[in-house]
Amino acid sequence: MSKILIIEDDAAFCQMLQKFLTRNGYDVEVSFTAQDAKIKFAKSAFDLVLTDLRLPNYDGVQLLTDFKEINAKIQVIVMTGYAEVGSAVDAMKKGAYDYISKPFTPEEILMQIKSALNEEAVSKSNSKTDHTKKSGSVESSDSEDQVISGLSEASRKLNEYIKLVAPTNMSVLITGESGTGKEVTAKAIHDQSKRNKFNFVAVDCGAIPKEIATSEFFGHIKGSFTGAIEDKIGHFEAAHQGTLFLDEIGNLSYENQIQLLRALQERKIKRVGSTKEITVDVRIITATNEDLTEAVEQGTFREDLFHRINEFSIETPALVDRYEDLMQFADYFLQKANRSLEKDIQGFSEEVIAIFGKYHWPGNLRELQNVIKRAVLLTTGDFVEKETLPKEVHKTKEIDFSDEKFSKADYEKDQIVRALKQSNFNKSKAAKLLQITRKTLYNKINHYNLDL
Repeated sequence: MSKILIIEDDAAFCQMLQKFLTRNGYDVEVSFTAQDAKIKFAKSAFDLVLTDLRLPNYDGVQLLTDFKEINAKIQVIVMTGYAEVGSAVDAMKKGAYDYISKPFTPEEILMQIKSALNEEAVSKSNSKTDHTKKSGSVESSDSEDQVISGLSEASRKLNEYIKLVAPTNMSVLITGESGTGKEVTAKAIHDQSKRNKFNFVAVDCGAIPKEIATSEFFGHIKGSFTGAIEDKIGHFEAAHQGTLFLDEIGNLSYENQIQLLRALQERKIKRVGSTKEITVDVRIITATNEDLTEAVEQGTFREDLFHRINEFSIETPALVDRYEDLMQFADYFLQKANRSLEKDIQGFSEEVIAIFGKYHWPGNLRELQNVIKRAVLLTTGDFVEKETLPKEVHKTKEIDFSDEKFSKADYEKDQIVRALKQSNFNKSKAAKLLQITRKTLYNKINHYNLDL
């Protein structure tokens, strides 16, 4: 059983995270101050440290340095706020395994923890080249996720495309709105391919600072830069003979695009600090909620890379286009939430089913899943009732999905303006209300030419 130390001054959040990780099979200790954490770290052998960067009376990066001086191989994940990405990059240069921005879901932190502990296991085994799928390998955030067959025409078309392209080695570009299940679609392609006995490695390109992207993709050798205290394999090596899924690929810097293109063309990589070429055999699946053809025209995305990753394209449909499947998805997420929260909610009240049908679901499947998980947590009876739903879901004007005059764009613009006004035009807070990333919010504001 791996042992984890959580350092977080928000006691309620810290204890909630401890309970979740304990339920997932980890031995967890918590500290609310850096001083207490240093005492516990000196007394016990931990496999991983999860620490907030902003601690009372102590610098989080300095605490990382303190831990690394005691145990150079300890894996450390730092938790940051939106405005602390610069500090997170500094922490990674000084040896942190990764960082995660608040707010995050339990599944997201669980994925990073599994990845970090697996990374340590790989380095201890001298980076053996056996990349077959193992427990704890770097895979999708939730192995239970699956493509729902669905009754709608949009779902049928999506499943046909997956079945058609999966057995090939073609590079696939998945497009679609945020929250429509692009990673789930990518995982389904991998699972139905000849590579399914090897790793599916999912990478969020939007979460990788460009300063460390080369190391993340291709790995590094010990001593190649400050903080490189041991050899590290990159995502390409981890996905050898399997599938590498690059989410939000449009966020890669132009320099990183060049490096990625070279790796895809030559199928060879070099770790940072090494002159040795390593041959890699990976299938590339990418995803974006942006218009890459427009990015190519504007010169922010390389045209040659676009054609390399776009041998076959699939669009994941918005939930509004899969209305016939709504309750099928809802039932699936209900069972998933029951397992995660150890509850046994039987279903939804008639009132809740009616509310679901009237709501527009701008956050798509991700929003539906989050709403249901929250409702399951709050439900004390056998059925999910209206009172457990967020107010923006049940206090919304009725939408007639069958009305051909209904404009999704108009509704989305209205939602964006409402969220901005509600957050006093703080775009970070507005993005949270809309359950989209800040970058997606900026893109939508520009797309609709909103004068704000």
